Amino acid sequence: MSKQKVIMILGGGIMQLPAIRIARARGWRAIVAAKEMSSEAAKLADHVEYVDLRNVSRIVRVARKYRQKYGLDGVFTAGTDFSITVARTAEEMGLPGIPFETAFSATNKARMRAVFAKHRLPSPRFYTITSLKDCREAAANLSFPVVVKPVDNMGARGVRRVDIKEELAAAVEEAMEHSAAAEVIVEEYLQGDELSLDAVVYNGKITICGVADRKIRFAPYFVEMGHTIPTAIDEQLADQVVSLFKRGIRALAINLGAAKGDIKLTPGGPVIGEIAARLSGGYMSGWTYPYSSGVEVTGAALNIAVGLPPGELRPLAGRTSAERAFISIPGVISSIEGLSAAGRVQGIRNIFLRTTPGSKVIFPTNNMEKCGNIISCAATRSEAVELAEKASQSIVLRLAPDNRDTESFLFGEEGESAYSIIKRENISALKALPPVIEPRAEKSSGIAVISIPALEREKGKDWHELPIFEAFQRALAMSGACLRKEAAPDKLNLGSLFWRVFQKGGVQGALYLIETINALKDKPEQLRKILRSKLPFQP
Repeated sequence: MSKQKVIMILGGGIMQLPAIRIARARGWRAIVAAKEMSSEAAKLADHVEYVDLRNVSRIVRVARKYRQKYGLDGVFTAGTDFSITVARTAEEMGLPGIPFETAFSATNKARMRAVFAKHRLPSPRFYTITSLKDCREAAANLSFPVVVKPVDNMGARGVRRVDIKEELAAAVEEAMEHSAAAEVIVEEYLQGDELSLDAVVYNGKITICGVADRKIRFAPYFVEMGHTIPTAIDEQLADQVVSLFKRGIRALAINLGAAKGDIKLTPGGPVIGEIAARLSGGYMSGWTYPYSSGVEVTGAALNIAVGLPPGELRPLAGRTSAERAFISIPGVISSIEGLSAAGRVQGIRNIFLRTTPGSKVIFPTNNMEKCGNIISCAATRSEAVELAEKASQSIVLRLAPDNRDTESFLFGEEGESAYSIIKRENISALKALPPVIEPRAEKSSGIAVISIPALEREKGKDWHELPIFEAFQRALAMSGACLRKEAAPDKLNLGSLFWRVFQKGGVQGALYLIETINALKDKPEQLRKILRSKLPFQP
């Protein structure tokens, strides 16, 4: 009888669940180490260690403890920042893996860019920033816009585009806050769509395990609102992308384990964004690629981590899987509606909820600030995308009324608007419409929204691809407000105020406004002050 394999998995969140499940299903002993642990990860693990994964010496001590008791065959992570911790631990313990220096070059963006430059691989021109002097040098030698990034973080935390020199220092300062090394890179901004790729590497042989189209939104930030796999690009371009990815893996000397890459499709051809020495996060390696291909790439990477061949990696299925995020405007969640409806959409495989009632939410500036994700799988690309979008549109995050953060967003300039009303007849009507028309009666019998002439002609969609007319109908139905062509004498009539809020915050914004009015109905002076303080509609 063969000895039971023992694997130490770094990370106890959603992205590590596939690895923990697969290890346990194989009968391996799973040790899960993380600073914070999801209840599901803790329940699945054979052993749990609460430890800061940046503390490499502590992780090595934990690994030695388990090796003495059970033996230890490998160390693994996926979807985390801690490839260097894995590498150092494997190196110290004599386990399979890549050298620490290789992992460091695949984690630190400045070192990574230097490796690509040395091997003459297409990647953005960059400057490493540790001081204000470096910042001035970068501004003098790079054309704007540029992108500012911490050298040692993931999930687009601290990453933003900077369009003018005067904004560079502030962006660098912000990025520094997200860097443990207090180091930032400023690099040229590259226009074009972006792809994500995964690969496993066994004794130098690279096998590609997925190429996905990424959906990036909310400039100047880079928030991934979803991906679709396999890619829709043509075979010739895909071959160029894969070839570049492999050259990048070899340049970094990743010869055992896994690699994750971001490739930008610029007008001049594919350019390497980043390559990490691990499998991807963002639900690709653990969910969408297995759904679309029938191949458990996480299982292959686990095999390599314990010294086994990866196993069969040829795709067994030819389906499409789409992941889509759902987000919120700022505020405090009062309730979450539509989860059951989203789950009933045919073809939906997973709904991951990352917030709860009572939680404070913000409009996302990075990939850690989203509220949840939905994954679909279908026979065709169009069907998979449609299903994921339909499910994400079903979920409504209601916000607590009378909240300063919510109102700052709805009436301020920060954040992207849900919709833009652009038809001339609608803009003219809204410019002529008062923000609010109060009832003639002493007490109103409800809330009315004054219509605009041709909303059905507007073609805009919000962050979740929900069409504007459908969103308006949903907001009315959920709020209990009625629609009027003209002001009703017995109702509080919302004119351009409603349309300003709806344009900025979509269904969420409309519900917030109406629920705030209802919450303050017994405080007429406070309500009147709030209604009169808001600015009129602006196209």
